Amino acid sequence: MIINYNNAEFIQSCFDVKSAKTKNLPEIVFVGRSNVGKSSMINALLYRKNFARVSSVPGKTAAINFYEIDRKVNFVDLPGYGFAKRSAAERRVWGRLIGDYLSSGRDIRMVVFLVDSRHDPSENDMLMYRYLMNTQFLFTVAATKTDKLSSAVASARIKELSGIFGIDVIGFSSQTKNGISEIRNIIEDVIGVEHDPVEIKAVDYTVLEELE
Repeated sequence: MIINYNNAEFIQSCFDVKSAKTKNLPEIVFVGRSNVGKSSMINALLYRKNFARVSSVPGKTAAINFYEIDRKVNFVDLPGYGFAKRSAAERRVWGRLIGDYLSSGRDIRMVVFLVDSRHDPSENDMLMYRYLMNTQFLFTVAATKTDKLSSAVASARIKELSGIFGIDVIGFSSQTKNGISEIRNIIEDVIGVEHDPVEIKAVDYTVLEELE
């Protein structure tokens, strides 16, 4: 399926997935720790500079943000986890919000799981990875901010992360545009196939409330 990424519209920010007023479209979900670059990735995928909301304060964005792309797919930006300066109660709320969305039965075609290429996966990252492995969601892992590393170091880090997660990790940079074509190709492939929404009721999504 061909997507015109220039034809993008911000739909809604919400703090309860039940209040989402989006069209019934396939959804691509972006999840990762606070300040990992989710909004920057969305902006890069859409040829925009300041379309998705990039918070100047890590941990500030606590809502689910919905964007409609070319009337064919929704991009869903989930709250970032792992910002220590927020209270434990606030972090539990964010974890619950992420879990409520992922268990809502929406037409989630793929989860783009972002990790920072410069660092080893955090405990929160591994919790999210184990959760995704226990669901039937199709997901890909993107290692962001590769422009902050030399080419040789970035390649080595991608190889190392691919070994940790057991899949081919995509190196990504919103600055150099590295990885954009790979992620777009995957998106167009997964939304071009009709399928039933993933059923994950057997998975204990409340474990995501442990995200810190």
